[in-house]
Amino acid sequence: MLKKPLILGIETSCDETAASIIQDDVSGVPKILSNIISSQFDVHKKFGGVVPDLAARAHVEKIDFIVKEALFKGKKSINEIDAIAATAGPGLIVCLTVGLNFGKALSLCLQKPFIGVNHLEGHALSPKLHTNLDYPYLLLLISGGHSQFLSVSGLGNYKRLGTTIDDALGEAFDKTAKILGIEFPGGPMIEVLAKKGDPNKFNLPMPIINRGGCNFSFAGLKTAVVRFSKELKSDQDKFDLAASFQQTIEKIIFKKTQVAFAEYIKINGDVNKKLVVAGGVAANKCIRKCIEKVCEKNRFEVYFPQQDLCGDNAAMIAMVGLEKYKKKQFDKHDLEANPRWQLDEKAKFLKGAGVVL
Repeated sequence: MLKKPLILGIETSCDETAASIIQDDVSGVPKILSNIISSQFDVHKKFGGVVPDLAARAHVEKIDFIVKEALFKGKKSINEIDAIAATAGPGLIVCLTVGLNFGKALSLCLQKPFIGVNHLEGHALSPKLHTNLDYPYLLLLISGGHSQFLSVSGLGNYKRLGTTIDDALGEAFDKTAKILGIEFPGGPMIEVLAKKGDPNKFNLPMPIINRGGCNFSFAGLKTAVVRFSKELKSDQDKFDLAASFQQTIEKIIFKKTQVAFAEYIKINGDVNKKLVVAGGVAANKCIRKCIEKVCEKNRFEVYFPQQDLCGDNAAMIAMVGLEKYKKKQFDKHDLEANPRWQLDEKAKFLKGAGVVL
């Protein structure tokens, strides 16, 4: 009986130190033997956001322990590992370097293949950790640093259809939470507060809703939240603003997803109508329901990662590592971290003043 490959995944792109062991399986869905995530909420809370140098220092202090914990929970020895996959980008350069160098050193010591992974590709493949998912499919990636639609034709084969021209969706949630006085990381709390409020109380803008294809813009929405926040007189007003923000986001996603469907069909035809929604914001239950509605209306199948696999984790990095291991797509040990590594390397950069849509 052939040994099923065991992959160690390492993730340190931002403020989570994570390690995971996954094993290939005949079902086509790998087994997650362990998935250890150490967050740094307490480190960054008083600063209201991630401080790169502090995050990197925390990674250095924890990485060895987290990898050992992943091996212990997975009931495997380090010598049983067949390949090491580590995030090489995008992300904070000082953070990426910690996990990347640890992975390369481990690979050299064990004389096992090393695989540098695009963090976004990890999100793109994350549903494969619990379901059989064939290419092609449309990807909506919504996280703290990224908001984009991509047509996924295969491993390493991505075409960007739309992106944000300013803030990422997760960033908009976190900034709105900060405006409302919610401690970092406050994005997920917006959904909680919204349940107590009137979503029609505040009339918030939907920037570029009828132009720009399936590109997003959230900066103007955030500015409107700042303006209305100065008028808040009670907790109920705060709940109403959170609810109005949540509903506005849902309307934007509904409209832009329909546009993305049309773009995807132009490329892939009126078959393989599948949408994968990944990234930290994919854990928002209201957004999930909104996307399920737009998929039902347009006859697309929708796939979400499990709730614990939406945010940054190492299992998704190991998933990409496993796919690349099977194709013998290994990297040399001089691979450098790439803090602005795009999935579609031909796509134009669409941020900042002067963007033409």
